[in-house]
Order: sequence, then structure tokens, then C-alpha cells
Amino acid sequence: MLDMRFVRENPEVVKQNLRNKFQEEKLPLVDEVIALDEESRKAKQEADDLRASRNKISKQIGALMAQGKKEEAEEVKKQVTANSERLAQLEEKETELTEKVTKIMMTLPNIIDPSVPIGKDDSENVEVTKYGDPFVPAFEIPYHTEIMERFDGIDLDAAGRVAGNGFYYLMGDIARLHSAVIAYARDFMIDRGFTYCVPPFMIRSNVVTGVMSFAEMDAMMYKIEGEDLYLIGTSEHSMIGKFIDTIIPEEELPKTLTSYSPCFRKEKGAHGIEERGVYRIHQFEKQEMIVVCHPDDSAKWFDKLWQNTVDLFRSMDIPVRTLECCSGDLADLKVKSFDVEAWSPRQKKYFEVGSCSNLGDAQARRLKIRVNGKDGKYFAHTLNNTVVAPPRMLIAFLENNLNEDGSVNIPEVLRPYMGGTEKLVPKH
Repeated sequence: MLDMRFVRENPEVVKQNLRNKFQEEKLPLVDEVIALDEESRKAKQEADDLRASRNKISKQIGALMAQGKKEEAEEVKKQVTANSERLAQLEEKETELTEKVTKIMMTLPNIIDPSVPIGKDDSENVEVTKYGDPFVPAFEIPYHTEIMERFDGIDLDAAGRVAGNGFYYLMGDIARLHSAVIAYARDFMIDRGFTYCVPPFMIRSNVVTGVMSFAEMDAMMYKIEGEDLYLIGTSEHSMIGKFIDTIIPEEELPKTLTSYSPCFRKEKGAHGIEERGVYRIHQFEKQEMIVVCHPDDSAKWFDKLWQNTVDLFRSMDIPVRTLECCSGDLADLKVKSFDVEAWSPRQKKYFEVGSCSNLGDAQARRLKIRVNGKDGKYFAHTLNNTVVAPPRMLIAFLENNLNEDGSVNIPEVLRPYMGGTEKLVPKH
């Protein structure tokens, strides 16, 4: 969420940002919220003046009563009563205006970084760098669920009967590989200085609205009926929420955490052929990383975070590339975002396996995450990035490590988590 003072003082910057994000329909909201804010500030000032006057008059009544001037005191009391009635009206108006201002402010997107390419949607995202050489073997690579089925490693039919589409049973070697990737990612991040955490898998609505836009919330979150709780779509939500309404001593920055959690998503929208299997699902597990830092350090941490994911995938010999999200593809709270994409030798193209985002002070402002510095209090900056989400990662892993005989090589870094196994051999 933007600072209201910034909007007041820089309306054209806010409007240009809306144009850059192709949200022209929100342009009238800028003038509307400025007018509402001005009205709110006038009401607040009048209310403050009345409160000050009330205190002054109360002392005056006491003095008149002490002097035996009861009639004069009664006249002054009438003025106090009139002021109290007006004050009650102003307080009600203040509350109403504050709610209107907040509602609009929650819909205005964050100011994007000047380096972000201008584009309407993800088709205009820009490739930054490739890591590793994309390779297409001489033999045909089956669809990922077919590879898993050769190991008796997946059961979509049973999952469909139990939970419906978008769920799965992972079995045997494939299930073990899934857990091995999570465990390796956990230790990889711990070795990079991050504190490991298992967070709550449900969060309250004030945390949900603090970490994401209303559009994202509607598209992603599952609500627990009858309770003020939502299932998390990613552990970033509860990890950032950990600091809600806190004041962090500046010397304790940065806060660097890596977390494991299951994730639950509605995944609204059309699903294409490449979203069969475990590509786009309602439940998956994930290793995440978040940073809470000084505003001057967030750009540096952004580069560190996406590099962690690149390094993790390259340690397993999976070619990847980074893609910068254009303005129209950025969620409203984001200042800048990179996707990390893994190479699919079957599709002969890259596909997303992680996303790194710098949200500036947007989440911190909504959640009241402040820092106590030597020059006073200020809002922290927050960042997040996917370490690994095994369902998608398994697709890249199986395709890039598949042999012509159907066996799958286990990279050296994963072998300690697979009981020393160097190769998975299919059952049929």
C-alpha cells in the first residue's frame, strides 16, 4: 500500500504508474482518494480543535463553580454539550472517510522500479540470463506422469476419487525423491545463512489482506468456513505475517528465514494440456525464503534471492533462465519480480519453477512492520522467493535426468537424501 502523503504530493507519478501497469480504469481513484483524504484531514482537525476546546472549557466550568457563578457555569455547559454533539458527528465522519480512503489505497498498485520493462502481460516478459546448456536427447521423452507411472510413483485416479481433480498420490521412489528435494533445499538455504522455520499453515484475514492484493486473494485462497482463517497459498504469507504489528530494532536486520510448508491454491482459470499431471494443482509442498530488511538493502537482497534458486537448480545440472516480469505482469504489491524457469527437454522450452519478488514497504505498511532506527521509526522492506516447489521441480528433474532405458540419474548432491541411490530403475 502506498503512503497517502506520497499520493497527495505526487499524483501524476501515481497516475503514470497506473498507465505503466495498464490499469487506466483506476485513474479517477487517484483524485478521488486525494479529495477524500483532504476531507478526512479537515474533519480530524476540527475534531482535535473541539477536544482541545472541551478541555479548556471544562477547567473554566470548574473555576466558575468555585466562584459560585452557577448560572454562567450552566451556560458554558450548554456549549460543552453542543461541542460534544458536533464532536460525535465528526468522529463518525472520520471513521467513514478513513474506511473509504483505505479501501481505495488498497487497490492502488505499488510504484514499480524504474528498471521494470513496460509490457501488458507475461508474453512481454524479458529474458535476463541463461544458466547451463539446454539439451534435447535423441530419444523421445514421455510426459512426466508417464515417467512417474513407470516407477509406480503416482496415482491420479485414486486421488481424483478421494479429493477430485488437481490432487495426486506420490508413491515409492517418486515420493522419496520429492521429499529428498525438499530436504536438500532446506539444508541448502541453511548453509546460506537462513534460519529454518515451519510456520502456521493457516492465517487470519488481516494477514491475508496484508500480504496480497484482493485479486490474488480471490484467485488463490481457500477460506475455512465459519472461522477467520485461510489455508496458505505459500508459506511466504505466514512468514511475513510473523512480524505483523511489530517494531524491529534496526541492529536485528536483516531477518532471513527459509520455510517448509504445504500450499493450497484454488488455481482459477483455464488449464491447458501442459497443466495436466502435477504442473498446476490445488495442493503441493514448497521450500520458501523471505527477507525483512532495511530499504537501502532490498535491491541487493533481491539479487541474492533469485541467485539462490538458480544455484540450487544448477547444483542438480538442470538448465535454467531468469525472466524479468514486465509492468503488466506484476502483482499490485510488487516493485520488481524475476521468474526462474527450468528447461523442459520434452517441450523444448522453459517453464516457471519459482518467482522472486521485491515488495518494497507495501506489505510492511499494511501489516505495520516497523523498524526502530537511529533516526526514528520506518517501514521495513520485504522480499520473497521460491527455493523449490517439488511438483514442478520434479518435472524438470525427471526430464533432464532421464536415460533412454527409462532410468533416472540421481545427482550427487541428492544422493545422501536418497540413501546413497545413484540411479532410479523403473519397475516396468
